[in-house]
Amino acid sequence: MFKEIKEIIAGTGLGLIIFLVIKGVDITPFLLLAGMGFLAYWVIEKKGLLPSTLGGKGYTPPVKVSFADIGGQTAAVRELKEALEFLLRSSEVAAMGIRPLKGILLSGPPGTGKTLLAKAAATYTDAVFLEASGSEFIEMYAGVGAQRVRAIFNRARELARRQQKKRAIIFIDELEVLGGKRGSHTSHLEYDQTLNQLLVEMDGLKGSHDVQILVIGATNRPDLLDPALLRPGRFDRQVKVDLPDREGRLAILKLHTANKPLAPEVDLEAVARETFGFSGAHLESVANEAAILALREKSPLITQKHLMEAVDKVMLGEKLGRKPAADELYRLAIHEAGHAIVGELLRPRSISHVTITSRGQALGYTRQKPDNDMYLYTREYLETQMDICLAGAVAENLILGSRSTGSLNDFKEAIRLARVIITSGLSDLGVVAEENLTKEQMHNASSSIISREEAKVASLLRPYQEALKALAGQLVEKETVTGRELRALLQEQAMAS
Repeated sequence: MFKEIKEIIAGTGLGLIIFLVIKGVDITPFLLLAGMGFLAYWVIEKKGLLPSTLGGKGYTPPVKVSFADIGGQTAAVRELKEALEFLLRSSEVAAMGIRPLKGILLSGPPGTGKTLLAKAAATYTDAVFLEASGSEFIEMYAGVGAQRVRAIFNRARELARRQQKKRAIIFIDELEVLGGKRGSHTSHLEYDQTLNQLLVEMDGLKGSHDVQILVIGATNRPDLLDPALLRPGRFDRQVKVDLPDREGRLAILKLHTANKPLAPEVDLEAVARETFGFSGAHLESVANEAAILALREKSPLITQKHLMEAVDKVMLGEKLGRKPAADELYRLAIHEAGHAIVGELLRPRSISHVTITSRGQALGYTRQKPDNDMYLYTREYLETQMDICLAGAVAENLILGSRSTGSLNDFKEAIRLARVIITSGLSDLGVVAEENLTKEQMHNASSSIISREEAKVASLLRPYQEALKALAGQLVEKETVTGRELRALLQEQAMAS
């Protein structure tokens, strides 16, 4: 709206100047007035005092989102609902002498649904909903951030009164930008003034009693927040919004595939098992990419193949057209065959598929499917993971007599796992503090663990050299081998021997 008004004024002014020039009128005073007007407008806009800035936009109610629309966050939804009861039962809360709820902090990794939870909270409480990012409050001009904080709180009260509502929710994403620890920024004065104003507004020193305002903040880094924000009376409730577990992932997949035509054989539980560590946003992307793949193939239904390929795409990136030379391709196939065979031998039925198709930075990859989500790891488990990492390089050495740079990331992961074993007190060093170990001690301990596991992998793979060559041949021929085909190949070798 303001953009159109500015264009009309600019066009009218230009037309007037041209008319006056034609008439022979001295336009110098008009130019001076126009310049002063532009300067005043620029200063006011930078100070955040125009309706076009934060807190003064024309209000558009958000799309209604309910808690039923959010999958995989049962615990977070339950905690949030319990906190919102303080807002819904305000008269009972006041009668009991309970302090009103001022703020709720949603913390967790990106893509877990913090914004959706805030919108659902507004629907649940029938509140006006305003949202902003922490970075929108901060400018290089002193006082702008504090003014914008006042503006959004005033706007929330004004909208609630206009719509005859008793409650308003202000959602601030990236709260760590606005509410970071004071004194930690170079231009700390503006940051500190902005944060101080937010604290004042939340304390209600200049508030009103006819409209209850709840501030919901979202952050990926709660450790960066100023302690004053987290004390009682500010963000009273902290709700952890974690990555979904397997049941949560299944619920999210069902939610995002409800409006999509799935083939009867589609097994969403299998997809949920293979997407450990995926956020809700990742899973939405999997469902969307699977539909795109089906559309490209002109398939009326989304099949299991489409979903599994979508998982690979979300995890590793789009397929690339690059193809190595024949000798490099065979080396790559041997490398991936090593990962796959060792993975299958150490964890039967764990390999989903192995491929030498390039995706993102990976020339090839072997995907495992864990039986259950794991959050605690034993030394045996960590060593098994290390063995699978080292198997590619060991296989190259056994079959081709040399190694390649393709093992670089595998070795990095093996070193990381060795350090986890050491720092978790699972190594022969016993319980040690990492800071008490010298670099040489850490290096020697890590090298010892890796060398021992490498020798174990070599002895494990020697009897399977023919299987390595056979699997590599299949990979060169058709690029991808499924876990079922791999198990059949290993069974054939076992029967032959």
